[in-house]
Amino acid sequence: MLLELNVKDIALVRKASVSFDKGLNILTGETGTGKSVIIDSAMLALGAKAKSDVIRRGAEYAYAELVFGMDDGLGEKLRGIGVFPDENGLLVISRRILPGRSISRVNDETVTLSRLREIAALLLDVYGQNEYYTLMDKAKHLSILDEFMGESTAELRKAVADAYGLYRKAAARAESYSLDEQERARQTDLMNFEWNEISEADLKEGEEEELSQHFRKLNHARTILECLNGAHRILEECDTGRAAADLERAMHYDEELAGIHAELLDAQAILESVMNGISAYADDLDVNEASLAEIGDRLDLIRRLELKYGQTISDVLGYRDETAAKLQEMQLYEEHKQEAEKELAEVSGQLKELCGRLGAARREGADRLCGLVMSELRDLGFEKPHIEMRFTEKAPSANGADEVEFYAALNPGEEPKRLSEVASGGELSRMMLAVKTILAETDDMPTLIFDEIDTGISGRTAQKVAEKLDVIGMRHQVICVSHLPQIAAMSDVHFVIRKTEQDGRNVTEIERLDEEGSRAELARLLGGAEITKAVAENAAEMRQLAKEGKRRRRKS
Repeated sequence: MLLELNVKDIALVRKASVSFDKGLNILTGETGTGKSVIIDSAMLALGAKAKSDVIRRGAEYAYAELVFGMDDGLGEKLRGIGVFPDENGLLVISRRILPGRSISRVNDETVTLSRLREIAALLLDVYGQNEYYTLMDKAKHLSILDEFMGESTAELRKAVADAYGLYRKAAARAESYSLDEQERARQTDLMNFEWNEISEADLKEGEEEELSQHFRKLNHARTILECLNGAHRILEECDTGRAAADLERAMHYDEELAGIHAELLDAQAILESVMNGISAYADDLDVNEASLAEIGDRLDLIRRLELKYGQTISDVLGYRDETAAKLQEMQLYEEHKQEAEKELAEVSGQLKELCGRLGAARREGADRLCGLVMSELRDLGFEKPHIEMRFTEKAPSANGADEVEFYAALNPGEEPKRLSEVASGGELSRMMLAVKTILAETDDMPTLIFDEIDTGISGRTAQKVAEKLDVIGMRHQVICVSHLPQIAAMSDVHFVIRKTEQDGRNVTEIERLDEEGSRAELARLLGGAEITKAVAENAAEMRQLAKEGKRRRRKS
């Protein structure tokens, strides 16, 4: 849910902060006060293209910030795309727009505009600004239909997705058997060469480490001998025998020296053992150039094979075994190719059958959905609307083999056309209102923003629009810009937008109204510049009737 919007130096807004609430949030104001700039500011924060004049004259930059609260479902979806609320469960999205560039952040982390739009798609929908029309995006029409059908096709849609996964695997396997005879012969020759090259080397696990250690020893044999001879000479110069004799004489006068004398004898034995070990090692050390060259050649072979087939001997042997398996596969190539093609044909048939069943269910659901939309549109002031959903078959995918698109004729005698060709902004907003009313129970979009929804309507139609907004507001947060008293009277939260003059310049300000202020604004919407007692009473009655209607709908 959108908790707060903070704006600075955008168009006529010097500085504004709006705290939204759950339910139906209505923004009203006189013509020319810049009501839509509040919606535009929210869209800018979420990655909309900034116009050249968006920065308030005299300001260095424009700034918009949105604060969203999380429920468990929304938080899980955001985590699924790598976005995490802060420790207070809030998501703060901001955008600073400077001449020629902008900087967007999510919880103080800089993000690209494409990433920002990906996040925004989970947070709110906007109806009334052409670049944000869900209904204008043909790709989303199928999602609307599937959402309407809900659990009735959920199992079938999952079966299609699973079947498509099997189809992809079978297709990939069949594709792997697409080699012609010449290419197969070439690959077989190469694999035979590689297998023979590795096998003839007769590699052993751990061999490289052992040979490297032996090579290092032989390669530095002369240095080792020099060090050993030097150590032996130094140890020989240690006359431990004479030292022991002197200590033994001293023991005749003090027996406490016996322990030291014993330690010296032990040291003498250790030194003799070390000297013998040095001598034995030196005698065994073979400074053989031929052996050194042989070991070097063997290490070169191992490392050359590792460079071609893997980083270690274990990797090289693994590559050999894989090559052997591939050679065996090549021997049975035609047999396995036929098996793969048979499997592909089977899973392809299963996928097409499931897609056909899903398509049939969708066509039946589309008829019901379009019927309900037309009924809602008649409530919303369209005399004889005609809505249909046209299907086009496409290659099967994880979502079936259907492409669907809404077609409409909103006036009698017209031929159905794509929505982009027949509907104005206000008409599209009311059509989306109709769809959202139908999907109110299943739609999981937390926040819906309606702009221009009351264009060209009044009277009973305006009342119906207000009631449907209220129905949606029972399940979602709704933010709506309006100039109609019927819609304003239905508000759970009412804001008024005013344009004032400060320092010789027009400035847009926004205020959250209490109950008395809301009735006063309703009176202004009803009566214009002069608010008579009758107009004020009419406004109070309209507000009271709206509240009673809201209570009835919540009980039903």
